[in-house]
Amino acid sequence: MIKSKFNKIFKNNFYFIFLSLLILLTIFLTNIYSTNKQSQIEGINDIVENIYLKKSLNLVFNNLNPRYSYLSFKINKGESFEKILNKLNLSVNEKKFIIKNLSKFKFVNNLYQGQTIHFKLDNSKPAKVIELKFEQSKTKYLVFNRLDNLNKFEFKELNKSLQKKQVYRESIITKSLYASAIDVGIQPNIIVEFARIYGFQIDFQRDIWKNDSFQIVYETFLDSNNNILETGNILYANLILQGKEHGLYIFKTKDGFEHFDKSGKSVRKSLMKTPINGARLSSSFGMRKHPILGFNKMHKGTDFAAPEGTPIMASGDGKIVRARWCGGGGNCVKINHNSTYSTVYAHLKNFARGIKEGVKVRQGQIIGYVGSTGMSTGPHLHYEVIINGKKVNSQTLKLPSGKILKGKERKVFEIEKIKLNVLKSELINS
Repeated sequence: MIKSKFNKIFKNNFYFIFLSLLILLTIFLTNIYSTNKQSQIEGINDIVENIYLKKSLNLVFNNLNPRYSYLSFKINKGESFEKILNKLNLSVNEKKFIIKNLSKFKFVNNLYQGQTIHFKLDNSKPAKVIELKFEQSKTKYLVFNRLDNLNKFEFKELNKSLQKKQVYRESIITKSLYASAIDVGIQPNIIVEFARIYGFQIDFQRDIWKNDSFQIVYETFLDSNNNILETGNILYANLILQGKEHGLYIFKTKDGFEHFDKSGKSVRKSLMKTPINGARLSSSFGMRKHPILGFNKMHKGTDFAAPEGTPIMASGDGKIVRARWCGGGGNCVKINHNSTYSTVYAHLKNFARGIKEGVKVRQGQIIGYVGSTGMSTGPHLHYEVIINGKKVNSQTLKLPSGKILKGKERKVFEIEKIKLNVLKSELINS
């Protein structure tokens, strides 16, 4: 009877009883969690307050912001060393200290466009420069290291040791000599030198036809990773034009290295036939209608159309007597080669580094770049040859032949020629 009554009460109040039990269980579990949570918080506080942990964390976060940093800057046109320093997060006193210690070195005040300077900075407060590296070439660095007492810099010169290797390349000329040479991996400066040594006898606009070919053996200098850092002399070259070979061999005379044909005749003449590579003859010497003035006028030079920025070479050894703005000629250079010959190069975009009045230049040296300054309708080189004060047609000018090797010198040349032919064969076979 009692059991039946209890079952009836439980059945009628089931949901209320269940809800009450659920609430009690929730309160119980919450108390347990709160107690444990407080213990955890107290434990964590103990850990955080641990001095050894604090030191470890400080070390980790300091490494996330490293003490030393490395920055490099490539010099833009007109930039000074002081302007480069202003790009660094340095104090005024630090900048003054660096300039005071380094300004006595001439090369620091004569930076050139494209040169790279590398900095190592100590980011401790205040930040300090502890090393500077001036890149003079791919193999030479001028380095300043700050001494421990931080009062001065130690200067030294670093030179990378390189491995010399001879390289053989050949190609069929399908578009241009330059494009074909680039396609087989020849470095641009070697192509310029190749054009220079043939510039005495070959007109690159009219003498080279499609499907002509060339061969070349030249020196390269490799670093420890076999990267080419520098190139050396062209040891052998051969232009095969319409089936006719024009082979040239390097040979050292008392005047230095020159290139000779197989009969021992130097290709070097007093002036190059063409002072620019890959150009198109756009206007010959003689009477013509001036493209800007609109009337007939004597054109006392030869125009070579070429892309803006194409290098222009000195057609002979000499002294620069003009390197400035020349009115209608724009930026121009005039070179006196001797008491008889002078040459003029006009409408230049800009001058090459170091080109100014009074400077001596060598044949084939780059003196400027093709532009369209002055009275010009497009990028081109206006080139003049002057003999005894009279402007002449450079394309019909007959220049004296180069040196011919004789006697003992000729015998030595023949031996060197055989050695170069053997080297060429070995490189082809390898």
